[in-house]
Amino acid sequence: MKLTLGVGSLLRMAMPSALERRLPGAARRMIDVFHALVRRTRLGRVDFYPVQELPWARNLEGAWREIRGELDGVLADLRSVPNVQDVYAGQDPLARDDKWKAFTLCRGVGLWEEANCARCPRTREWLGQVPGLCHAMFSILAPHKHIPAHKGAYGGLVDCHLALVVPEPAERCRIRVGEEVRHWEEGRMLVFDDSHEHEVWNDTEGVRAVLLMYVIRPLPFPLSWLNMWVMRLASHVL
Repeated sequence: MKLTLGVGSLLRMAMPSALERRLPGAARRMIDVFHALVRRTRLGRVDFYPVQELPWARNLEGAWREIRGELDGVLADLRSVPNVQDVYAGQDPLARDDKWKAFTLCRGVGLWEEANCARCPRTREWLGQVPGLCHAMFSILAPHKHIPAHKGAYGGLVDCHLALVVPEPAERCRIRVGEEVRHWEEGRMLVFDDSHEHEVWNDTEGVRAVLLMYVIRPLPFPLSWLNMWVMRLASHVL
């Protein structure tokens, strides 16, 4: 059974353009207004979001070895972990093979995948301390996997990657957001705006794994209120 996310399909990994077109014109215009207002905030619509703006991120980085230990148990039975396109509708343009696996822990605000969380109880505890968490999963890329350029439709979330397994050479395990390319470092967080074009490569001989989280973007009032309103609207449309 393919999953949908509790706050609506805007909170999924990458909204394909076909789903975006299902939004009514008024909703699309509201999203455009929201993005324009975010550009006027202190940080604007940066490609990579500063980790220091998320105080909880450092705590999660400090726990990365504990989380990695639970991930190791998942990796030991990787064949049982589903392909991303088999559990999330609309991902076929990004993955048609078995090289991108998704071990889902949270699929919406307060919606936990209990069986998976039972296998990773400490990870579940740490995720429970993340304000505004909307989605979490272990995202696992096989060697020589490329995720083509794509973008989500909405900038009201930030995409957070806690790097857990990064094969060498690390520079060949990388992500491009906008015009900037970075690579993952084990134990460190990368945060970016999913609504900006991004592309991923694992050009190594090893498996890359991150704890991927979608988190509500911190914004000043009344933008924070508008952000929640748009997401609730989308949950009724998609």
